[in-house]
Amino acid sequence: MEQHSNQHQHFLIFKPYGYLSQFANNDISKHKKKLLGELYPFPENIMAIGRLDEKSEGLLLLTTDGKTSEFIRSSKVEKEYFAQVDGDITPKAIEQLKNGVKIGFGGTTYITKPCKAFKLNHIPKFPERGKKIRDERHGPTSWVSITLREGKFRQVRKMTAAAGFPTLRLIRVRIGTNHLNNMKVGEVLKTNNFID
Repeated sequence: MEQHSNQHQHFLIFKPYGYLSQFANNDISKHKKKLLGELYPFPENIMAIGRLDEKSEGLLLLTTDGKTSEFIRSSKVEKEYFAQVDGDITPKAIEQLKNGVKIGFGGTTYITKPCKAFKLNHIPKFPERGKKIRDERHGPTSWVSITLREGKFRQVRKMTAAAGFPTLRLIRVRIGTNHLNNMKVGEVLKTNNFID
């Protein structure tokens, strides 16, 4: 893919919980919401590539280049999420996630495309979240990796709920070859490009 790295600027960000994936706030009902611009002095024409909802955390790519944004949002680029779910997720539920589940989307139902999914055998090391998840007394939780090439609104949350294991915490760990690695919450890294 052609790069315009001279004119354009690209950033990786570890989006914290409670932030909207946007810079301007045109909605009066959201006037007290936290926006990405509070984390770093981004250039004026910056845009988030895809979104993470307010309660989701993790890797978000930002660019001033519309072509780069379009490419990364396409089905050519994988997006991997770690979801902490309510309950000990079963092999049957993992199979359902892999093969496609029925979710509500835009007033209709939609069957998700086949994807990669597996239960994590370890608890991933992420910083504590500002808002407490919930207490162990409410029963076990488990972690699952889900890798998609599509990105409907709140898709991962809807998928795990459809499989019977609602998401308690959602963190995007990878977009294509870009990984969250050891970034700190709220950290912003400048990069030359996103595509190897």
